[in-house]
Amino acid sequence: MAILINENTKVVVQGITGFQGQFHTKTMLEYGTKVVAGVTPGKGGEEVHGIPVYDTIAEAREQHEANASICFVPGPFAKGALLEALDHNLNPISMITEHIPVHDTMEVVKMARDQGISIVGPNTPGIISPGKCKLGIMPSHVFKEGVVGLISRSGTLTYEIAANISEGGYGQSTCIGLGGDPITGLNFIDLLELFEKDDETKGIVLIGEIGGKSEEDAAEYIKESVSKPVVAYVAGRTAPPGKRMGHAGAIISGGMGTAESKINALNEAGVKVAQFPHEISALLKETLG
Repeated sequence: MAILINENTKVVVQGITGFQGQFHTKTMLEYGTKVVAGVTPGKGGEEVHGIPVYDTIAEAREQHEANASICFVPGPFAKGALLEALDHNLNPISMITEHIPVHDTMEVVKMARDQGISIVGPNTPGIISPGKCKLGIMPSHVFKEGVVGLISRSGTLTYEIAANISEGGYGQSTCIGLGGDPITGLNFIDLLELFEKDDETKGIVLIGEIGGKSEEDAAEYIKESVSKPVVAYVAGRTAPPGKRMGHAGAIISGGMGTAESKINALNEAGVKVAQFPHEISALLKETLG
């Protein structure tokens, strides 16, 4: 199994005719993802890498039974595209786009939760279930089919640690980038719950970073509700308070959201926390054998 996506996921690419949409549609197709349609208003009737383009999701769904979306629509226009995806119950929706206004994200995320639809992102590398489907922009060669579920707030660290897990011989069941913005769709707890229920997933890796308290919340949830072994890495140990570090969500404010507070909370929940990314596979060996 896998979570959120699998070999039967049929994908519509919103914003397929833009540079990013065209480039990543090609890489998803090469990976074996079932990209069935693209949507760009005003470009209906065109093709991108042999994939038909429609003006609306309604047309794409009618013709191809698409059930998931990946969105490359620029930030100022992303809200309309995402609301259209929600209106047609595409699930999951992978919001790759950066610079979506925070208020727009809040509105879309609330609607998605009310409808029971999973949104990944915004500002995310996406989702990949190795060997089955890639709904994102990650370099697919570092991922390998396996038994470890990976949840990350950092795109680049996702790739580095996934490669480490692959080299360690464990591979991944599904990997998800939560996104680097202050407000995102799915969070650590949502995904911990899904991985806990997934028979294929034997262990979970959590990649956190400074800012907010999502890792502390995850630690409480792990303590109470997760039976599978969890290991973690938290980026930003040396970050100075009040300085944003890369992501809009990665900022320490009022003494909250430090790497130290997150590591302490995870340790108290029985989670082994690596000091460096390359230590993750060794920690998995200790916990999974």
